[in-house]
Amino acid sequence: MTPATAGSSTPAPPASRAERIGDAALDLLVERGMRGLTHRAVDERAELPQGSTSNHARTRQALLESAVRRQVQREVEVLAPMELPGPDGDADALVDALALALHRYLTDHRSLLVSRYELALEATRRPELRSFFDTAGSTFRVPLVALMTAAGSPEPERHALSLIAWCEGLMFSCAAGSFHSTVPSRTELRTGFDELLRGMLGSRS
Repeated sequence: MTPATAGSSTPAPPASRAERIGDAALDLLVERGMRGLTHRAVDERAELPQGSTSNHARTRQALLESAVRRQVQREVEVLAPMELPGPDGDADALVDALALALHRYLTDHRSLLVSRYELALEATRRPELRSFFDTAGSTFRVPLVALMTAAGSPEPERHALSLIAWCEGLMFSCAAGSFHSTVPSRTELRTGFDELLRGMLGSRS
């Protein structure tokens, strides 16, 4: 179920059936891997009548797409690209926002990283899922390219790629790699983002 907005006393609305199916699929990917993701298992995990998942997503491709769709929805909630400063915002505000979002993901939503990697790997074996996965990923890529352009980058696409690759590498290291037991502090992440942007864009003073 989607958590209530931080600082709000209004409870979150009940999860829709599509969200329950997506959440159950992601949970199964984390706990059992791709082989454990079946329509029947999703019904059981989501506590839905048998056949509900098949009615919602009849094929395995459709079930995987439902999982990717829910993955993106939950990542939007965690990374909150809408909280990034606008094109007129200064670089310090951008660094603060990026560090906050990544720290929130690494500390409170690490299981979501595992489901992300399960889906990403499956996309390498399923061209039809690859296209869907890449389209969903543009939710984060497009705003970063715009921000790099606004920051004065002469090569915003390449610099956005460098920024995303740095984040992806850090997330993998902390979720499944050699730094899985050590999560950088928000201050450390801020320093890393600051160094990266200075290296790409030059002095920001």
